[in-house]
Amino acid sequence: MKHSFTNNILSILARHFGSNAQQIFRNSELIQYLNIKTVSANRGSKSRGSFANIYAIYVLVEDYLNNNFHEHGDYADYEGAKFSFLFKRQRELPFGAKLQNHALNHRMNQEFKKHFDTCDYIPIIKVVDTQRYWINENLLKVEVNEKEFNIAKVVIEIIDKYVETKKSAFDNFIKTSQNLKTIESKEPEKIKEFILSLLAPNVDARIFEIVSYSILKSDYKEQSVFWGWSIDNIQKENLKLYKTGRTNANDGGIDFVMKPLGRFFQVTETTDVKKYFLDIDKLEKFPVTFVIKSSETIEKLTAKIKKGAVEQYKVNKVVDKYMSCIEEIININSLKQLLDKIEQKENLGGVLSEIVKQSKVEFNYENE
Repeated sequence: MKHSFTNNILSILARHFGSNAQQIFRNSELIQYLNIKTVSANRGSKSRGSFANIYAIYVLVEDYLNNNFHEHGDYADYEGAKFSFLFKRQRELPFGAKLQNHALNHRMNQEFKKHFDTCDYIPIIKVVDTQRYWINENLLKVEVNEKEFNIAKVVIEIIDKYVETKKSAFDNFIKTSQNLKTIESKEPEKIKEFILSLLAPNVDARIFEIVSYSILKSDYKEQSVFWGWSIDNIQKENLKLYKTGRTNANDGGIDFVMKPLGRFFQVTETTDVKKYFLDIDKLEKFPVTFVIKSSETIEKLTAKIKKGAVEQYKVNKVVDKYMSCIEEIININSLKQLLDKIEQKENLGGVLSEIVKQSKVEFNYENE
């Protein structure tokens, strides 16, 4: 696989290994893995960044270098790095403040094996009882023309360059957003154009979730309901939309929750029936509103889902029960129409502020 950031990787390799760079690139599974994980580097802030798994590599290789094992070569006798130290270090890195322990414990190894199933080595070695971790040194030593090269320093440089590139893109995203806020009253069409660009079908799913939440939150807060425990105690309350956690979280199929109506929202980019009905099953067939990252009409999306349900379940009563649990479908066009309403109420700046706020949380971004 070759993409725009591959040239950065090759440049770093060439600086360290000269004419052997190309062959090291081809021979090293670890470099190849980093090449796969850095594909989003030059796609800007709207594409998904990969930090958890590469930071698991980073902190272990950094520990390896800090102890000079690349020079005196007695890593086999090392007692291993403490998990608590590695975990803390991950969270000190850019975009790493909210990272969990999954990458260090199993996800990085699982994904590596998925890409390199014939490789004899797994990258992360651990002893559960002692909570000690090692990078597999076999992956740091690459043989070319019967000569062995240690790529530990190169691994750190590649990841540093990737993070620098992603941080620069996100800094520009934040700067653009803040600049647009200053011209909100004079040129609202520029803010709208910017938000619409974040709704494009090819934008990262996490960005879509953040933007759809920001638009829906702004629209619902203008709506109100009347409720009370008795006829003599009725009160008016504006609808409030809450984001329940981070995108792609294992939260049982609830991305947003509305108060006081108790509506559940699930954001998705697929029309795979199994995924929809799995979410409904998790909630014990409680009605769900699906926000779908698709430009297809709501009628077409509904028909697709029903067709898939018929193919899967065959029994009409079962199909009808599942379909009745889809409270509403909101597509990209629905969100654009809501944005038109928000523009008329001169609140595009509020949507933009919410997008920036949620993006900083989602991408573990902290201003220097």
